[in-house]
Amino acid sequence: MPNIFDNKVLLISGGSGSFGNAVLRRFLSTEIKEIRIFSRDEKKQDDMRQFYKNDKIKYFIGDVRNKRSIDSAMKGVDYVFHAAALKQVPSCEFFPIEAVNTNVIGAQNLLDSAVDFGIKKVIVLSTDKAVYPINAMGMSKALSEKIMIAKSRDSNNNGTILCGTRYGNVMASRGSVIPLFIDQIKQGKPITITEPSMTRYMMTLEDAVNLVIFAFENGNSGDIFVQKSPAATMETVAKALIELYQAKNEIKIIGIRHGEKIYETLVNREEMIKAESLKEYFRIPADTRDLNYNKYFTEGQSKIFEIEEYTSHNTYRLNIEETKSLLLKLSMIRKDVLKEESEAMYAP
Repeated sequence: MPNIFDNKVLLISGGSGSFGNAVLRRFLSTEIKEIRIFSRDEKKQDDMRQFYKNDKIKYFIGDVRNKRSIDSAMKGVDYVFHAAALKQVPSCEFFPIEAVNTNVIGAQNLLDSAVDFGIKKVIVLSTDKAVYPINAMGMSKALSEKIMIAKSRDSNNNGTILCGTRYGNVMASRGSVIPLFIDQIKQGKPITITEPSMTRYMMTLEDAVNLVIFAFENGNSGDIFVQKSPAATMETVAKALIELYQAKNEIKIIGIRHGEKIYETLVNREEMIKAESLKEYFRIPADTRDLNYNKYFTEGQSKIFEIEEYTSHNTYRLNIEETKSLLLKLSMIRKDVLKEESEAMYAP
């Protein structure tokens, strides 16, 4: 863990979720001074309080929709990880204005507060669904990225650095498909797949934390960072789980859901032109043109059609055995399959 966090105060918005708990597991044994968990869920916060019993953690009830509640948690903070969001595609489709209020207005509130309080660095978490978005969740997250980039142009004078990260599918995070498949296997029900050939990036929560730390260490204001992740088809994931659990569940194809894509894109074609490859990551620098709109008509990009976007269809494709190896990195699966004792960790 980089010593840049030593004796510093970190605030995590949406910190009672999967990502926040992964950060706690990584940071609590370090010399960090304090980690503030900011979220609206008092039940999850109390579960965490009872589990961790660690004085380095401070809990703040609040909502990113309410800037005053953010301000009260921001005083004395050095760094911020912004993870608060509405993330479920179906719920955002049915209630798109709620996605706007949390993912767009909430992001603006948090960034405004961070700049007001002179926070040194903010990492904004985004998703592959923000690239070529077709659903309300992706559209709202795309706008949150644009807000971060626009705000980064304004915040350079006071020293606040704003960066972003984009994730593919984080395995076993709350609401993801893997826990659903496991429950179906254990209950002897058919495993429900929307489309067998559908591909998704495969990342662990530890990968997600590594990406944020990499962005933190290497980011300039307005940058977005992406991990070069492998992908698997939903059929491969289902078959890998069936083999791991030595189960005989049938696979039932139910058809693509409302607002769902066949494959996801982490870096679009336009971004790939300027993306910088940094070993296992891409760095996407911000467009630095200013409010002189004439430049938008006189400065363009060439050879754009010779560039291919980075998607879950053209990244490295995992086979069943490789998917099984990756799935075994999840403690919930190791506990079931390898009969390991449960890790001492809060399972959100």
